[in-house]
Amino acid sequence: MKTIEINKEKCVRCGLCISDCLTSCIEFDKDNFPYMKNEENCISCEHCMTICPTGALSFNHKNPDESEPVNYYDILSLIKSRRSIRQYKDEEISAETFDKLKSMLSYVPTGCNAHSLHFSIVETKSAMDVIRNKVNENVLKALSYKALSPIADKFEKYKKGFEEGKDIIFRGAPHMIVASSSIKAPCALEDPVIALSYLELYAQHLGLGTCWCGFAEMCLKFFPEICDMLEIPSGYKPVYVMLLGIPAVKYQRTPQPEPFKFAEIKEIHQKDSCFFCKAKRLVTNFIR
Repeated sequence: MKTIEINKEKCVRCGLCISDCLTSCIEFDKDNFPYMKNEENCISCEHCMTICPTGALSFNHKNPDESEPVNYYDILSLIKSRRSIRQYKDEEISAETFDKLKSMLSYVPTGCNAHSLHFSIVETKSAMDVIRNKVNENVLKALSYKALSPIADKFEKYKKGFEEGKDIIFRGAPHMIVASSSIKAPCALEDPVIALSYLELYAQHLGLGTCWCGFAEMCLKFFPEICDMLEIPSGYKPVYVMLLGIPAVKYQRTPQPEPFKFAEIKEIHQKDSCFFCKAKRLVTNFIR
């Protein structure tokens, strides 16, 4: 069960938890206090709790006072406080800041030290708008083509939003960075993701916001003309897209995520696995 609890004495009814909810789970009640209207769509991102300026909102009985404050000069705090930004200011990042990002990217690690990455950086809002409009136009066309059912099915539930001109994919981001790799690179899929992970934390240190955008990555694969617009070289594959801009929101504290599973191995216990168990493990290893 996913719930939110509101301390009505602390709540200033600013609506930040509502506007920042990715799946629109939260609304104002009749007294203008937030409440969870759709638990099924909640993805437990805790954005609502971390963005609340007064610490009035608790998610799943977690006390916001037990979260850590954000420190942009401490690397562990940056990791803990990283949030996907989907609300951006309508202004461009300075050329000086872009130079810092590009300079940093030269230092990211790559498999076998194969420096074969390519970055398409959309540095102006006008260029971003051209790409945004072209992608939205193509998606609307694709929704009516049976031959493009894989992408059409993925976007069907957002069709009304596209028709109303909402920026479903890019969330108003003024910039984006596309990481591509040579199809001959030894770690063609891993290297771009590693590079963008480094960039994401450095961008946050510089006061910028980012968002991993799987929808945009899918569009690049289905609409090759967008790759041409982004000047991705022949023989290079776009692997992932990161939206970028100056955040229009500020998160006040870190989330309180559920811990991952750990195997704390201090000594090895040899096990004799049956043939079926080995076969099952082999399939699991290669299933994706």
